[in-house]
Amino acid sequence: MRKTNDSAVPEPDVFDRSDVVADAVSVVTVREELERWLKRGFELDALRLNDLVLAVNEALANVAEFAYRHASQPGTVDIRAEHDRSTSILTITVTDRGSWRDDSEREPRRTRGRGIPLMEALSDEVGIDAGSQGTTVCMRFGNIAPLAARNDDEVATA
Repeated sequence: MRKTNDSAVPEPDVFDRSDVVADAVSVVTVREELERWLKRGFELDALRLNDLVLAVNEALANVAEFAYRHASQPGTVDIRAEHDRSTSILTITVTDRGSWRDDSEREPRRTRGRGIPLMEALSDEVGIDAGSQGTTVCMRFGNIAPLAARNDDEVATA
């Protein structure tokens, strides 16, 4: 934390987890860690918090289910969330080093394939960059305000 004109201004918060095993248990754990980080750092009502967490969950679930489907063991996923105080935009990226599922591998069932439209509906902007080195999903959420400055005791118990 830095001081500016005698008022405490927290440094921009970043949530960063790298090389998380891309399996169901690990992605649930990192999703829960992200949710706690969001609750501690930002003014989010329950609906907005749930939207953020659900969008990220969809991206993580896609990695766990599809990115390494032809691999003999689970690969890894990176998740990074960064808040820009000057624009009030929270950017969350989910990156794997697996492969994108091509159209020939899509299941014909109508109960599948809703993850990307859901991410698009829940976030203000979604970009997906899929290539031979993996896939990055970048979601942006606007009008995200940081919590008012709290003292260290309050942060430790949050």
